[in-house]
Amino acid sequence: MRTVPGPTDRVVVVGAGLGGLAAAIRLAAAGREVTLLERLDYPGGRAGKLSVDGYEFDTGPTVLTMPSLLEELLGTVGEDLGAWVTLSRLDPAYRAHFPDGSTLDVIADTARMAGEVARVCGSREADGYLRFVEYARELWALERADFIDRNLDSPRDLVTANLWRLLRLGGFGRLQAKVDSFFRDPRTRRIFSFQAMYAGVAPHQALALYAVIAYLDSVAGVYFPRGGIHAVSRALADVATKHGVSIHYGAAAERVEVTHGRASGVVTTDGRRFPADAVVLNPDLPVAYDLLPTGPLRRRLRYSPSCVVLHVGSRQGYGGIAHHNIHFGRSWRETFDEVIDRGRLMSDPSLLVTNPTRSDPSLAPEGRHTYYVLAPTPNLTAPLLDWRGSLAGTYRSELIATLEQRGYRGFGDAIEASRFVTPADWADQGMAAGTPFAAAHTLRQTGPFRPGNVHPTLSNVVFAGSGTQPGVGVPMVLISGRLAAQRITGAS
Repeated sequence: MRTVPGPTDRVVVVGAGLGGLAAAIRLAAAGREVTLLERLDYPGGRAGKLSVDGYEFDTGPTVLTMPSLLEELLGTVGEDLGAWVTLSRLDPAYRAHFPDGSTLDVIADTARMAGEVARVCGSREADGYLRFVEYARELWALERADFIDRNLDSPRDLVTANLWRLLRLGGFGRLQAKVDSFFRDPRTRRIFSFQAMYAGVAPHQALALYAVIAYLDSVAGVYFPRGGIHAVSRALADVATKHGVSIHYGAAAERVEVTHGRASGVVTTDGRRFPADAVVLNPDLPVAYDLLPTGPLRRRLRYSPSCVVLHVGSRQGYGGIAHHNIHFGRSWRETFDEVIDRGRLMSDPSLLVTNPTRSDPSLAPEGRHTYYVLAPTPNLTAPLLDWRGSLAGTYRSELIATLEQRGYRGFGDAIEASRFVTPADWADQGMAAGTPFAAAHTLRQTGPFRPGNVHPTLSNVVFAGSGTQPGVGVPMVLISGRLAAQRITGAS
């Protein structure tokens, strides 16, 4: 494993997103003097917060899986996760709503879930589900140790016994085809393959190895922290501070100084200079490269689709929904083609609707509710959509109308507070191509083929976050912080 040569006593981390916080805590645990610079006045990065008229919203991810990663992270400094964050396991993890009016609860208990699948889709489909679980569990075990939870310097690092096992399992085939080999009902085929969009690829184009995403939320379980996902960001920042990390909020990095071929410090936009023996950059990768005198990221990347998010504070509650709800449209493959290949909005959208106040009423005034509505959209490389014009208002109205058609009666009239976030807003926050999902997980942008987490010429500049290895999603970003720290400490 390539590590940072020379002294590494003082480390400056730029960006208090989950990856930067994870790296900072691990570096502090290893005895480094760590300074963390954050341009906003609170931690979290994409896992941030929004407060509107007494309503509290998560601005980024709403699905938390693998809390064991947080337990492990806090354990490096002798802390217990339960003392910092109150987690509840969601049951169901999701409720899937289909256009024929049927619903399917996704339950992270294999026996109960088999019964639910049998109830909705029949016993033969339940048998397929049980076989899928065993397949996905084996896939995760193979992938985690050798390909996810490990620093990779070149494709040669992939050549292990587990690579051949992964090939034998069909991990490099197509996800939808693999899922279809276990299921016959279009409903189950959708619920165990839609997660490919988290990786920025349509299910019929994604590699089958990304079935592990469905395993993590549908089998291993989805959790909710009291206060929302941002409560995790806040807890990590507090733990970091307790263990010696010096966090500076309102400190936007302007440039990384380089002396004799090594990063020697970070200068903020207000003129402060923070000396460093090593630097960890957590912003979106193109933004991180723009801080360096070596110039922009030269590699041309294919970016994931983007999304719009409608945050709503409402007078209205709905009895037929769960905490997380997937509302599938009638179209399937065509909708992905529209967003990814043709740069158009979904004509029959599938939507994620999260209702956090079902689990934590304190996120809204008494008797009120919060909703987080996400619809996939093209990213800003598609020239057909002008989000800075009238499109934002028009599409917001269309989404509300769609929700009302799918059972959320009176949704629009009950809104007391709202914010509508578009790809243009993501771009304004420093996200390349206006997408919060970074570079897509195509074969050429997966594992060692994804942009590396060590700068190619500045040996003491390391990257963390979703743009680098291992990739997108809260678990992967937390792992990226560990991998970044290992590049500096040399620890295994």
